[in-house]
Amino acid sequence: MSLSSINESDLSDLFDAFNRHDVDAVMAYFADDCVFDAVSGAEVYGTRFIGVEAIAGAFSGVWATMPDAHWDHHGHLVCGDRAVSEWTFTGTNRDGSRVEAQGADLFRLRDGRIIHKQAFRKSRPLLAG
Repeated sequence: MSLSSINESDLSDLFDAFNRHDVDAVMAYFADDCVFDAVSGAEVYGTRFIGVEAIAGAFSGVWATMPDAHWDHHGHLVCGDRAVSEWTFTGTNRDGSRVEAQGADLFRLRDGRIIHKQAFRKSRPLLAG
């Protein structure tokens, strides 16, 4: 990862780290003052996590809840201080129900780090386990 900018290859590496459930490797891409807006929550932006500890906890929570959580990443685009990643998320809940839905992340970047990650995912009924 370049400290001056993030490119499409870096985003591919980031999602590979998500798929390994490697919180340290994932968080290496995030600035100390980062913000993550999750796919769901009571607020218009979903649930908001602020700072590396809160965000690392949110990601780790997904992996604990869905040990097979996986993002099949389809493409990444970086333009200046903005980036987009498209993916299909799959995972199995503890009750055996499965999630399979396409989604995207919108990123804001600064100094080679992610400062804001907004996650969007299609809302689909759970699949039988």
